[in-house]
Amino acid sequence: MENIENEELEIGKSVKYDAGDIQVLEGLEPVRKRPGMYIGSTDEHGLHHLVTEVVDNSIDEALAGYCTQIEVVINFDGSCSVMDNGRGIPTGIIPKEGKSAVEVVLTKLHAGGKFGGEGYKISGGLHGVGVSCVNALSKYMRADVYQNGQHYKIEFSRGKAMTALEVVGKTDRRGTTITFLPDDEIFETTVFNFDTMKNRFREIAFLNKGLVISLEDKREGQERKETFEFKGGIIEFVDYLNKNRETLLSAPVYFNKFNRNDKGELDNEIEVCFQFNDGYSEIINAYANNINTEEGGTHLEGFKSGLTKVINDYAVANKIIKDSEKLSGEDCREGITAVISVKLKEPQFEGQTKTKLGNSEMRNIVYKAMLEEFGDYLDRHPNEARNLIMKSITAKKARDAARNARELTRRKSVLENTTLPGKLADCREKDRRLCEIYIVEGDSAGGTAKTGRNSLFQAILPLRGKILNVEKARMNRIFESDTIKSMITAFGCGIGDEFDESKLRYDKIICMTDADVDGAHIRILLLTFFFRFMRPLIENGHVYAAKPPLYKVTKNKKDNFYFYSDEELEAWYQINGRKGCDQQRYKGLGEMDASQLWETTMDPENRILIQLTMEDAIEAEKYFNDLMGEDTELRRQFIEENASKRKVTDLDV
Repeated sequence: MENIENEELEIGKSVKYDAGDIQVLEGLEPVRKRPGMYIGSTDEHGLHHLVTEVVDNSIDEALAGYCTQIEVVINFDGSCSVMDNGRGIPTGIIPKEGKSAVEVVLTKLHAGGKFGGEGYKISGGLHGVGVSCVNALSKYMRADVYQNGQHYKIEFSRGKAMTALEVVGKTDRRGTTITFLPDDEIFETTVFNFDTMKNRFREIAFLNKGLVISLEDKREGQERKETFEFKGGIIEFVDYLNKNRETLLSAPVYFNKFNRNDKGELDNEIEVCFQFNDGYSEIINAYANNINTEEGGTHLEGFKSGLTKVINDYAVANKIIKDSEKLSGEDCREGITAVISVKLKEPQFEGQTKTKLGNSEMRNIVYKAMLEEFGDYLDRHPNEARNLIMKSITAKKARDAARNARELTRRKSVLENTTLPGKLADCREKDRRLCEIYIVEGDSAGGTAKTGRNSLFQAILPLRGKILNVEKARMNRIFESDTIKSMITAFGCGIGDEFDESKLRYDKIICMTDADVDGAHIRILLLTFFFRFMRPLIENGHVYAAKPPLYKVTKNKKDNFYFYSDEELEAWYQINGRKGCDQQRYKGLGEMDASQLWETTMDPENRILIQLTMEDAIEAEKYFNDLMGEDTELRRQFIEENASKRKVTDLDV
């Protein structure tokens, strides 16, 4: 391990990093005019992108071999501070600008040590918008630099320097502290979410073994702190993702390789870890220079093709299958949990979002490493190899059966099957952007919803009984489910690899279930199906949960009032009193008549819809496994731990 750590330092370490490494490309003005072009949005997602941009600078210092600790603090006043122990932003004067390098970096777009200088050999920020954008979109920013025994300070407001860089004292510290308060003239919300930040920092700590990242919330009533350090790196990451799953291999397969260029210089690093479990889902997280390449890229292609070839070659060589019976990549990856992390000097990302790696050389590098390392593993573990191959063979048989069922689903539309009890009542509107479909629990509620709806733009699909738990079922069983086939046909967009959002027939898919534990269970079963097989529906904001009332109170036998929680009801009684009130507790949607259901739950003017989003896929994976997997004790523990925080009926993703 000592040798590896030294090489890690060498690959990132550069000879010098000073004011001469800072190059200026353009100014800041466009950022405030069109912030969405630079940070994606001005909602909560864009707000947290500001933190990511600042932290990425500290991560680049870690990749360069200088930073070992990053502290992020949400301050009392709602501002955010990011502290590291790296080299500190250069403080010298840039002659062409006549300003300090700190001021230039924080006030000029695309100014930094990553554009042609020697400051960074490896960086995740080559396609980022930079900390200068954070400055432009902050009401206030302060930079403290600890360098060469001096403590420097400079302050800004909305991207403009309020003071020049000044020395405020001596220090033994080293590094940079950036404190910023997002501009409420720009953002819809300026309230940071601790959990959103926590999940990203845990991921970063997994990818950089030995790096310590802490997050502290100092806001009144919300005080808490978490620190992440994973000396095992991505091995611990895979164990975390596989927590509470029955694994097939005695230990995760892990390797870490360094590759040199023609001059003998370290050019790139690949780190791969994977494990198989007895489930059916495929979880692969791929990163390039710490950036989650959600759309994959050449490193992921090399991993997948290498894995498939190794398993097939071993199975054929050991006469487990014939050469003509080779397994597909999907068969080989059933139940896999993998993390692929590559670090390279000149990453080529596709687009501003950096979600796909394009470096062609990484495909072959990862592929060859897989052939060597995984091939050696199977040779040394024949029993595990056989178990893994038999699982893949079973997956192939199930996939063949699923293919037949899928073809049957395509040929036989739910609209043509008049014997289905949950027959779709479609809407008349042809513009899908204006259409919505209610997935309703039970025939009784379905009948009420059909009567009470606006048939111009609202479709109703009643479901009988509970949907299949797809977390514990293979594809063939999924396609045999009438309930699932009904939804697939009604939505029109296909599932899995064949999913095509452009064919989606409704803009909103609304889960309307009873306001009780059974209703919450049905909703989570539906969400599990969407998450596993129609994930873009959640990612792109098409999935909602309706919120029906729990109580109706009729006052003086004429005025109706509806309440969605016990707290709302009690608060109303405290103001109005109970005299002359007749109270009804709704046990289910079927207890409402059509007009009540429309007024409370379906009328766009009055209804409450919860849009179900997925900010963090890794945490979502873990929660779906915990809630819907085989471990019933884990579910019980989750409910016990969370029951005091919020009602089970209010659980959402």
